[in-house]
Amino acid sequence: MVSRAPQPGLPLRLPIAYRFSLVIALVICAGMALLGMVIVSNQTKVVQAQTQSFGHTIVSQLAESAKEPILADDILALEILTKSTVSNGMVLGTAIFASGGAVLTRTGITPFDIDAPFAGNAHEFLRSEPHSFHWQWEASPLGDVHAISFISPVRFQNVIAGYVLITFSRSLLDQSLRDSIKAIVTVTVLFILLGLLTSYLLGRHLSRPIHHLMDASQAIQEGRYQYRIPERRNDEVGHLIEAFNNMAQGLLQKAQVEAAFSRFVSAQVAKEILSNLEQVHLGGKHVVGSVVFADLVGYTRLSEQLGSEAVAALLNEYFSYISRASSLYRGHVDKYIGDCAMLVFGVPEPDENHSLHAIACAVLFQRLVDHLNAHRLAKGQQPIQFRLGVNTGTMLAGNMGSRERMQYTVVGDTVNLASRLCSIANAGEIIITEEMYQQPGLKERIIAELHQSTINLRGKTRPVSTYIVKGVKTAYPGALEQQLEWILSGETEVPT
Repeated sequence: MVSRAPQPGLPLRLPIAYRFSLVIALVICAGMALLGMVIVSNQTKVVQAQTQSFGHTIVSQLAESAKEPILADDILALEILTKSTVSNGMVLGTAIFASGGAVLTRTGITPFDIDAPFAGNAHEFLRSEPHSFHWQWEASPLGDVHAISFISPVRFQNVIAGYVLITFSRSLLDQSLRDSIKAIVTVTVLFILLGLLTSYLLGRHLSRPIHHLMDASQAIQEGRYQYRIPERRNDEVGHLIEAFNNMAQGLLQKAQVEAAFSRFVSAQVAKEILSNLEQVHLGGKHVVGSVVFADLVGYTRLSEQLGSEAVAALLNEYFSYISRASSLYRGHVDKYIGDCAMLVFGVPEPDENHSLHAIACAVLFQRLVDHLNAHRLAKGQQPIQFRLGVNTGTMLAGNMGSRERMQYTVVGDTVNLASRLCSIANAGEIIITEEMYQQPGLKERIIAELHQSTINLRGKTRPVSTYIVKGVKTAYPGALEQQLEWILSGETEVPT
């Protein structure tokens, strides 16, 4: 799984698995703690109720057993009775009182012994109904004593003949309650730990597809459209994963179509069309730009000498060079017309120096042809020559054709004149019009000489004055040799 550093200015992200497990753990902890408290409270009440029931039962039995000895004033029988009761390990002491409160017999400790908490106050606890009370004696003969005493009247024909008292140690009862509480707490803690582990594993299980989606979205953002989420689930998350994979497939196909599309049209035109798909329709707008026509000289002769396949390979090679040369000057290939390439500058992206860029591109291409011919001659091969015509002015740029099939291109008199200039150029020449040569700022940056002061061109009613471009006065935008090396190198990144 790809780790993700927190973005500056954003709080540290807690993984959803931890947040999910934390929420579930808090719910389980709260639920188990509440359940444990309820169980402990109920257990405490049960133990107390059982203690009360047991104590009242024992004291009632003792009162019933002491009835006849009290009426017979048989002290010996009463002593035997109290001693036999104290033999139980839970009983700390017993006592039998006369109806007036005098002690008839006593065994063990009682809350009314000397130095006991209720010493001399027995009469306050001798009542007509059975009852109980808790007491503590730290300095008793038996040490620190926590006890509960039960007192019950001894009745004979609705007359109180006396009272019996029996005292139980609370230590065993408290220990039993503590053991019960400990067991309950242990089980509660175990369930909480089990709940924490279960919630964490469940959180990781549920968050795994989310992390997959995050990794996939990162991959899509980086342009890796071939990325797919391999997990398959038969639930809502599974449907989401399937939808994401379908979307990624669609983006991959779209990227492939765009890549293929950019091979048939220039990158600038492809960008212009793809960014306004809803606005694609026939028609265009008038713009100011420059056009270059580059025509292979002697195409028919080359076809006869080399064959169609060799000529096609030759054209593809040189057309790729001229396409790379145009990219150095913010231009693009508009179309290939047989053995002729048409280049456009300043369209669709505006360029205030489109005239200079068009001429510089033409000069660079002719220098490239000269360079390649030197190698061809060294190998004994026939040199290749191009003639170029360059013109600048207003033209119509847009989608031309029909609704079923259209092409983004430029048309108009400016384009036609550039084609005518190319047709009158000789091999290795670059022809421009005097109007283009006289443009402000252009004349000072190129090297040109008069070609013909007046020439009649097909499709033009008035004669045109033309110039032959010999070069540019500066290696624009960089050194000519570096540009030639880049064109021949095949590198994709355009140098600046």
